[in-house]
Amino acid sequence: MSRATDACAMLGAVETRSVSPVFVGRAGELTALTEALSRGGAGEPQALLVGGEAGVGKTRLVEEFTELARAQGAVVAVGGCVEIGADGLPFAPFSTALRALHRRLPAELTAAADGQEGELARLLPEFGDVGSHEPAAEDGTARLFELTVRLLERLAADRTVVLVLEDLHWADASTRHLLAYLFRTLHRGRIVVVATYRSDDIHRRHPLRPLLAELDRLRSVRRIELSRFTRAEVHRQLTGILAAEPSPALLAEVFERSDGNAFFVEELVASHECGRGTAPLSESLRDLLLVRVETLPEDAQRVVRTVAEGGSTVEFDLLAAVARLTEDDLIEALRAAVGANILIAAADGEGYRFRHSLVREAVSDDLLPGERSRLNRRYAEALEQDPGLVRADVRANRLATYWYHSRDAARALPAVLRASVETRKRYAYAEQLRLLERALELWDEVPDEVRDALRPMDYAEAYPPCGCDPETTPLRYLDLLAEAAVAARLSGERERALKIGKTALRLLDTDEERDPLRAAWFWTERARLQSNLARGDGWAEIARAQELVRGLPPSAVHALVLAVAAGWGMLRNPGPDALADAERAVEYARLVKAEAIELTARGTLGTIMVAAGDTERGLAELHEVRERTMALGQFHEAARTHVNLSSCLEGLGRSHESVEIAGTGIDMARSHGLVDSAGWIRANLAESLLALGDWDRGQEEAELLLRTAAADTKPGGTALMLLGLLAVLRGEPAPAAARLAEAAARYGTRDPMPQYSLPMAQVETLVAAAEGRLADVRAILAAAAEAGFPPGAHRYGWPLVLAAVTAEADARGLPAAADGRPAALDLIRRCVRNLAAPAPVWKAHSLQVSAELARAEGRDTAERWAEVVAAFEPLDRPYELARARHRLADALLAEGGRREEAAALLREAHGTAVRLGAHPLREDIELLAARARLAPLAADRAAPVDADPDHDASDAFGLTPREQDVLRLVAEGRTNRQIAEELFISPKTASVHVSNILAKLGVAGRGEAAALAHRLRLLDAPV
Repeated sequence: MSRATDACAMLGAVETRSVSPVFVGRAGELTALTEALSRGGAGEPQALLVGGEAGVGKTRLVEEFTELARAQGAVVAVGGCVEIGADGLPFAPFSTALRALHRRLPAELTAAADGQEGELARLLPEFGDVGSHEPAAEDGTARLFELTVRLLERLAADRTVVLVLEDLHWADASTRHLLAYLFRTLHRGRIVVVATYRSDDIHRRHPLRPLLAELDRLRSVRRIELSRFTRAEVHRQLTGILAAEPSPALLAEVFERSDGNAFFVEELVASHECGRGTAPLSESLRDLLLVRVETLPEDAQRVVRTVAEGGSTVEFDLLAAVARLTEDDLIEALRAAVGANILIAAADGEGYRFRHSLVREAVSDDLLPGERSRLNRRYAEALEQDPGLVRADVRANRLATYWYHSRDAARALPAVLRASVETRKRYAYAEQLRLLERALELWDEVPDEVRDALRPMDYAEAYPPCGCDPETTPLRYLDLLAEAAVAARLSGERERALKIGKTALRLLDTDEERDPLRAAWFWTERARLQSNLARGDGWAEIARAQELVRGLPPSAVHALVLAVAAGWGMLRNPGPDALADAERAVEYARLVKAEAIELTARGTLGTIMVAAGDTERGLAELHEVRERTMALGQFHEAARTHVNLSSCLEGLGRSHESVEIAGTGIDMARSHGLVDSAGWIRANLAESLLALGDWDRGQEEAELLLRTAAADTKPGGTALMLLGLLAVLRGEPAPAAARLAEAAARYGTRDPMPQYSLPMAQVETLVAAAEGRLADVRAILAAAAEAGFPPGAHRYGWPLVLAAVTAEADARGLPAAADGRPAALDLIRRCVRNLAAPAPVWKAHSLQVSAELARAEGRDTAERWAEVVAAFEPLDRPYELARARHRLADALLAEGGRREEAAALLREAHGTAVRLGAHPLREDIELLAARARLAPLAADRAAPVDADPDHDASDAFGLTPREQDVLRLVAEGRTNRQIAEELFISPKTASVHVSNILAKLGVAGRGEAAALAHRLRLLDAPV
């Protein structure tokens, strides 16, 4: 046992006063917690927030609950947010809780880490050395969060785990983000998470406030608010503290002065026992809390003031070094402070903390300014002299905070910068930003000789060296701005990142700081932020960066600018310019040996090559990049390659290969905690499954994506769009429209990209056609045609044009469709001329569009549709094949004869429609068979072809002869009054007939009824 542990253990048993031995009230709240424990123990993860003002009894309630949990065999781990001055340590409550689990279950926790010890060491150093750090890793934080959740789920697979996180009002941004992620994504395991916070501290601008609002929207999170004690509960508390019945006067005085706050009750009783009585008590809350401190011996008061400035918990050995008392005097002083119930031994037995943070805050506020800075200097000097006084994982942050509050800028700047590097390695980018902003604040106060000794390679890795030797060139203010801009972007503070970038660009526009390479880097960062903030596509900023590097020798920044430009073109216009930018980016990156940039550029190049028709070489490039990035451990880029490769394969109609690549990519991304990347790949997987006719599994994958952290990003938009497509193909246009609205919110409107805008337009077209809104169908296609179909967009363009031309063909003969019809068909022909068909699947689509165009003009033939069927038969596109077979059967029946062939086609198409749940297609097929008086569709090909000759197609909807007459007039666009005049009935009777028809057809309006009647030929003579 260490000297610190020995001393803490010795004082841990010191008798304390004023704490009630009786747990008072809170029966409802404790019941809620124990019920959550029961549900959690049954395998249903529980999340609870316990709020209340300072001193109201949150800690006591949690202590009672954790004792009950331990008694029932649960493993309890408690972690508290740490306040050092005004600074929270990144991930402090999670690190503390995980450390407790490691002490209790070392083997089980190591097994649950499952080979990810290097990443998880960012939270728990006991796992070993921190894994490799990718500079400005986009997915670094998300990866750490995902691995943490998975660690807890595995640990709680066969035991109940209670995780308590206290004092969220002090939580750093990284802790808040991890807690939100945990509450959103924890779906398995026997685990209960309880988090506490001070509600009276949550002012309008408190950073915890948005998190509480977000968690309130989660149905899985329960909020418990603690109220103050009633008079009866204060009476019980006083009785417990005094071990006797309180006098009526004391009860009245204490209840009035405390207003039912449990901690204030204890302090009032303590001051009474100190001989002050209740009458002369100070009116000031701070003075009330200082009463017992002032009664301590002088050494004990000095120790209490020292602990107040050291942080939430101060290690014994560090306290001994700072207090400058003999060991015996220090222990006696601590004994007095612990006996007065002001300090208590920390749970880990290594130090001391205040029993209640309110007392600590009062003591700290009572320090004089010079006294505060002197204590912080002593802490910093002691820690520099003996770094082992605190744990290695908190040392840099503690030292930076002590030096900063000591007001010694020359010592503070290097310490703050070292702490910023440590927080960056832990992916605590919000805390890194806070530290870098402190460094920027200190910069001008630091002597030149101190700044000149700092090197960018030690403290700034955001951008590559810009034509200088990083080992001899001093760190510059611009280097810190670059590092701060990236930290702000990665922590989600994009507005702050924009402001930092503006500051840097203003500096770079002066003669003293002019540097085109650094300026180009900041412009590429600005381009990224413009896109992320949905304020534009970022091209103007990229073009400015290209101007700055044009004519300069090859450099890493030059290669980066070209790679960013190529990536922009890949997503929006993968033409010759984008191809050239990608090729030069690869070349320049190789020249300067920047392999990470080279691999990014090669992945972009391969994707553009596939879009340009250089299919096999492009795919080969992507496969090589995938293998190389995996070998180097560049998993973020490897995941990006899986995204692009699976997308390219789907674009070529090679959906089975796409599914295989996507499955591998999802496994890889999830194993490394790349949540966003897994979302992109899963969206591609869902798309390929729908194309292959595996609609149920495609739906499952899309819905699974929406249950992950990627749900609110663009992959979530794609999942919603695919679910909308599936809904409309299954005959549910209203839910499809709702899904589209949600998808549009994910995509935004300021940076339209073909891979999003064209599929959205396709689904919008299908919904409009299903609802009989032909004018909207035409408007949607016109808008898409005006935006254009860039190279590679044929994979999205053909389905859109097919949806539009099918709507025109279905509406042929409708009076309402006549106006504007020639222009609409001409627009479709223009779109067709702009769409390539480089793969068999798109050649089949082009044939289908041509056949539908002929049907729209009344000149389709069985021969034309037979060609479409033949094109789709080898392609594993069951839905498209079923549609083509339906159309071929219709054409065969219209031409006369070949009824057996038509019946066989309809049976095959019907089987597919039933299997997929494609209700509109199924209805079309069944009504065509009924209209042709074919036998009921069955799988048995030997079934007779002819059926009841008296059967009418409209019978399938139960339409009476009079309703058929009314429907015919509705299809001609007649009003109720015109229908009444035509049929010699009253307008009211006509209205009743129309309402009945709409109900029987299952449509919402007259236009939709007319479109359905025409599409299904309900009013035609039997074939």
